[in-house]
Amino acid sequence: MFPAAPSPRTPGPGSRRGPLAGLGPGSTPRTASRKGLPLGSAVSSPVLFSPVGRRSSLSSRGTPTRMFPHHSITESVNYDVKTFGSSLPVKVMEALTLAEVDDQLTVNIDEGGWACLVCKEKLIIWKIALSPITKLSVCKELQLPSSDFHWSADLVALSYSAPSGEAHSTQAVAVMVATREGSIRYWPSLASEDTYTETFVDSGGDKTYSFLTAVQGGSFILSSSGSQLIRLIPESSGKIHQHILPQGQGMLSGIGRKVSSLFGILSPSSDLTLSSVLWDSERSSFYSLTSSNINKWELDDSSEKHAYSWDINRALKENITDAIWGSESNYEAIKEGVNIRYLDLKQNCDGLVILAAAWHSADNPCLIYYSLITIEDNGCQMSDAVTVEVTQYNPPFQSEDLILCRLTVPNFSNQTAYLYNESAVYVCSTGTGKFSLPQEKIVFNAQGDSVLGAGACGGVPIIFSRNSGLVSITSRENVSILAEDLEESLASSFAGPNNESMIFETTTKNETIAQEDKIKLLKAAFLQYCRKDLGHAQMVVDELFSSHSDLDSDSELDRAVTQISVDLMDDYPASDPRWAESVPEEAPGFSNTSLIILHQLEDKMKAHSFLMDFIHQVGLFGRLGSFPVRGTPMATRLLLCEHAEKLSATIVLKNHHSRLSDLVNTAILIALNKREYEIPSNLTPADVFFREVSQVDTICECLLEHEEQVLRDTPMDAIEWAEVVINVNNILKDMLQAASHYRQNRNSLYRKEESLEKEPEYVPWTATSGPGGIRTVIIRQHEIVLKVVYPQADSNLRNIVTEQLVALIDCFLDGYVSQLKSVDKSSNRERYDNLEMEYLQKRSDLLSPLLTLGQYLWAASLAEKYCDFDILVQMCEQTDNQSRLQRYMTQFADQNFSDFLFRWYLEKGKRGKLLSQPVSQHGQLANFLQAHEHLSWLHEINSQELEKVRRIFMWSRCVQFR
Repeated sequence: MFPAAPSPRTPGPGSRRGPLAGLGPGSTPRTASRKGLPLGSAVSSPVLFSPVGRRSSLSSRGTPTRMFPHHSITESVNYDVKTFGSSLPVKVMEALTLAEVDDQLTVNIDEGGWACLVCKEKLIIWKIALSPITKLSVCKELQLPSSDFHWSADLVALSYSAPSGEAHSTQAVAVMVATREGSIRYWPSLASEDTYTETFVDSGGDKTYSFLTAVQGGSFILSSSGSQLIRLIPESSGKIHQHILPQGQGMLSGIGRKVSSLFGILSPSSDLTLSSVLWDSERSSFYSLTSSNINKWELDDSSEKHAYSWDINRALKENITDAIWGSESNYEAIKEGVNIRYLDLKQNCDGLVILAAAWHSADNPCLIYYSLITIEDNGCQMSDAVTVEVTQYNPPFQSEDLILCRLTVPNFSNQTAYLYNESAVYVCSTGTGKFSLPQEKIVFNAQGDSVLGAGACGGVPIIFSRNSGLVSITSRENVSILAEDLEESLASSFAGPNNESMIFETTTKNETIAQEDKIKLLKAAFLQYCRKDLGHAQMVVDELFSSHSDLDSDSELDRAVTQISVDLMDDYPASDPRWAESVPEEAPGFSNTSLIILHQLEDKMKAHSFLMDFIHQVGLFGRLGSFPVRGTPMATRLLLCEHAEKLSATIVLKNHHSRLSDLVNTAILIALNKREYEIPSNLTPADVFFREVSQVDTICECLLEHEEQVLRDTPMDAIEWAEVVINVNNILKDMLQAASHYRQNRNSLYRKEESLEKEPEYVPWTATSGPGGIRTVIIRQHEIVLKVVYPQADSNLRNIVTEQLVALIDCFLDGYVSQLKSVDKSSNRERYDNLEMEYLQKRSDLLSPLLTLGQYLWAASLAEKYCDFDILVQMCEQTDNQSRLQRYMTQFADQNFSDFLFRWYLEKGKRGKLLSQPVSQHGQLANFLQAHEHLSWLHEINSQELEKVRRIFMWSRCVQFR
């Protein structure tokens, strides 16, 4: 069920789309998504290509200490798949042996350390974890109520009377079971299997029951397939009290059924189909996942309150559809035909995790794309932030009835997830964490084998296999935290004569190591770090760059670190078949990857983060100096940050490329033509451009060239005339803001402790001058918007382009501020003064036109942020807003705004306004006028300071007499 089919964002061999061509409505999308690479084949297949296969000599230290060292069950590249715990109890072995091939067996693995096997009318419960109270041999067989349907482990629930975290003896375990018709049987204590109570729950219709869940205070909730929920509360008398959970409590309670349906509060008799339920014991909250919503109840020992009903179709469908098909040129047509089923609901530290399956019937082939959606419950409502992780599991669609995949998230504190069906388990990640394990399919398809159930014990994922019993799946400790393809690329960059073992041996010899070899050795150390072998990585680094090394060694360190970062950023996707003939034979560094656009960019960003962690961990960060870039030296730490900023900007550009393919593709072609790149026939211009992240800024100038061409060639009343300006503004703004946000939000990762050595002047890549520089681009766009577009635009278009332009000006000025802060005023006063004068002039040039056009609010927002007092005063004078002026005097008191204002009045000859300041400003005005005696007497008269006036006149007469 995990075929080697291409994902919607991944090109299969031979698939291709031209740079400007759209796809037909029935075609299969192919551009890369967040996580959309095909798995290739089953892990047991000999054609699977994995870096781990080439590290078989490295130690694999097995599984956690809680597990017994049993033999491996199946072949796996990245995971240890082994039997868990002691041998299965005899009763379990007998049930499995005597069961017919077509008997429906199901298993429930409870987090409390017990397993339940349902085999026909028998329920076998046994302890699966070590406990100081309960022996491993504890095993109980219970008789299930009669039923016309198959019995299911989903209708078995265990409740514990001992506090959470303590071991549970059989005396402390209560068991309740249900049939699909609603027959209930309850054992107050597992120690007394002959003592039980029975009752019946009538669903009131033709719906059957699907889930039974142990909840608060020893009670249970029975859930029907039509989403009716019944609370079952056993009493000491033996009676089981039952009541239906309330629907739509709160402000909408008590309203009629027709009205309530308008608000999405659907009654149990509606056409809802229940997919999953979830009990959060920490918050005493119960969730139900249906075909259209998530409901939440807050429980105490005997009552419930309906917290909310959240429409998942409205909130999630577009997010899921966009994550899978969003990059397609005919996306608007595709999304109308997308089908989505919500299959399972689990929880981890990031929030609720929903498993969804999506398919589009017109795709050829039609595949099912399984996604994990993470969303946070804020208590009274769901968060607006949604993370969609499209897994690499995309089997062909056969029938909606055959979509039977389920989800388990064994460890609340991390993002590893396990999808499973009866023949295989698929390990993946929710995509919300910094680290993610390799995605891999583990098959259970031997003769007579199948997966009967899954769960967790102590955070360890447990699968129950028909042939092997309880099986654990744990990551091998030497599996790299890098994306698998990128990790393989790293390893292959020093393969051959200098293979992995030989390259480490080099470090033990007292001989000079060439710079290129140092880069390879540092890459090898980085790889060992990614494989969680910090000790080995540290040893190599210490040998390469001893703490007693000279300055030349440190300069080599800067070069090596920079080169590795650039190689990561500009990595070639060589093992993608379309790239096979297009990678240089001596492609630097990482040359054997299969990363496709968005997926590739995001994995590169993660790899950069790992590289920074590595540099800090092995003690190299504090020794980084500077490295030349764009003809001038830059602090290496800031250059590394620049690489990540460009990755952020490139991801934003790729997202725009998905929506505005014609515009971005045209700019890409202009950029590649300037570099005189030839596009191989099997690649698109976008493939080539997005590979070289370090050159992403070159597209900015090309966007403007295309924009100017459209403005010249298109009638002003055409929609395209305005659209091109809005779209170019948005792309430039979003790219630059993404870079700026990364720089600010991740500042601590690149911040260096104070040192005596001064760093070079810092010119961010977003603040470069000269032809093609970002400053040049913004000034040029400023002129286009205000001189070409604004005069011809209506009020709505004027507002849009002005707001966009203000964001670009903000990026422009922020770059100057960063540059000014990096110049040491005390030791380089002339350079600082010249740069400050240049900044003040540019600031005035960019903001003054906003005043001229009457865009006072936008001008004020920038002038306040960048302390352009001249613009603020002009604006207040033009609008006669004296109260705003007074506010600025207070707001900018520590920057002497009052003195600036007084001096401005003096220079403009507005002495009346100067001398008519409110009483609150008289003290500051008096201080200012001490240097202007010819005016100070007027102020003193105005202030009724007649004695001071007399002294001033006496002084004036003395001066005249002399």
